[in-house]
Amino acid sequence: MKQYLETGKITGTHGLRGEVRVQPWADSPEFLTQLKVLYLDKGAKKIEITSARVHKNMLIMKIKGVDTIEQADALRNKVLYLNRDDVELEDGAYFVQDLIGLDVLDCDTGECLGRLAEVSETGSNDIYHIKTPDGREVLIPVIPDVVREVSPQQGFVKIFRMKGLFDE
Repeated sequence: MKQYLETGKITGTHGLRGEVRVQPWADSPEFLTQLKVLYLDKGAKKIEITSARVHKNMLIMKIKGVDTIEQADALRNKVLYLNRDDVELEDGAYFVQDLIGLDVLDCDTGECLGRLAEVSETGSNDIYHIKTPDGREVLIPVIPDVVREVSPQQGFVKIFRMKGLFDE
């Protein structure tokens, strides 16, 4: 598992005092307002966050040492990373990046149905995009009736194969 995870992208500046606008790559932008340290350059460069607030589903962030619009603009299009050790997830919550590539197994037979290729948010529940061995993409709703066990540490997701999900 990767230590440093992509968590957002600086999309521009805000105001004249060095604040940046950040597109959050998290379940909610509020999640990122709790972090006091983030990283640039895939984790190589540590930055301190002195303030962060949500504004229209974006984050407005002040980075220590970035005090002018020119300094902030120099960070445009930079990807922000978090250190997984800085975050405590609730039980049953996972980083999406840890789910990508997991084997998807039938919970009754143990048969490998494919690999988890992508996770989409729909509002009511997430959708797992499964790439089957024959190259098809199957969409699975992430609901308790279907997704029975998620184990990134052991490399699998177990699902109940409801009628119609994998039918040709």
